[in-house]
Amino acid sequence: MNHHPVNLHDHEALARATLGEAAWAYFSGGAADEITLRQNTQAWQDIALAPRVLQDVHNGHTRIELLGRTWPTPVLVAPMAHQRWAHPDGEAAMALAAAAQGCGMVLSHQTSTPLQSVAALVRGEPDRGPLWFQLYGQADHGAQGELIAEIEHAGYEAIVLTVDAPVQGVRDRERRLGASLPLPEHARPVHWPATPPENPTGLCAGHANTALTWANVARLQEQTRLPVLLKGITHPLDAQQAARLNVSGLIVSNHGGRTLDTVPASAWLLPRVVDAVQGDAAVLVDGGIRRGTDVFKALALGAHAVLVGRPCLYGLAHAGARGAAHVLRLLRDELEATMTLCGCKTPLDIGPDHLHLPARP
Repeated sequence: MNHHPVNLHDHEALARATLGEAAWAYFSGGAADEITLRQNTQAWQDIALAPRVLQDVHNGHTRIELLGRTWPTPVLVAPMAHQRWAHPDGEAAMALAAAAQGCGMVLSHQTSTPLQSVAALVRGEPDRGPLWFQLYGQADHGAQGELIAEIEHAGYEAIVLTVDAPVQGVRDRERRLGASLPLPEHARPVHWPATPPENPTGLCAGHANTALTWANVARLQEQTRLPVLLKGITHPLDAQQAARLNVSGLIVSNHGGRTLDTVPASAWLLPRVVDAVQGDAAVLVDGGIRRGTDVFKALALGAHAVLVGRPCLYGLAHAGARGAAHVLRLLRDELEATMTLCGCKTPLDIGPDHLHLPARP
């Protein structure tokens, strides 16, 4: 293959040739039979565009309003763990890449680079996107409070609470490798409490005993002055409950197909969540986005912004910060081309009338 990638699929192929077997299984694999993993991408492809012609797109732009601020693009890097396993520069390189392209960054709770270091690299950049921190709930509320204080002090602008992964999904690719999968020492998470469950009885050897509830969401809102978004909302009733708690945003996500297989694709879930909250919270989406046309379709279905995960990781894996930045640049360029060809001057002009939707499952 030409070593000058021209799309996100090229970056994936280059990453596959770069990463070892264990790292590739971890970063690219999904749960069980990987049905959700495959459908995430296919669902965006199944939606057809309905372009308008002869529209005024003079002086158009990709700027969006999100959580009360204006940002250059509707694209953020999704939280992904152990990025130094993909490349020695890890999360630091990813943050620099996102800032260089005017995209947001959601740093994983399982980052292998200290959160303070990542924030210090980019928080002063005037043209960057949002800088958020992803949090998994902790049973030790005191430790969680200390971490939240560090997040706030470092300059993060929102907390993204992941709510769909109380336990790890059943991932066959990783199980086949067994003992050969341990993380390299340099990629281990620096803010993650490695504590076994206190009571190893019940579901999943006791790990399910610490699963989050709605009470945890309310407690987190009391612990922080930052906006709180919930990542992993797929059911309209959960979306309505979140809106009643006045959370700042919802991220429609099936965890990239990594936790529970046969959950519908994010593209199918998104309109139902948008309809459920009726504008009471910002709605974002991730899962399977591989083209600028996919970003456009997500906005047309009601998302305020999108998160992109694996493709950014693939760019990082084979070319460091430059590779991740190129992935984001490709998405930006493709989005702008799609907007122009569909007759949309700004993201606010993008709507459901720009789509031909297949029958919903």
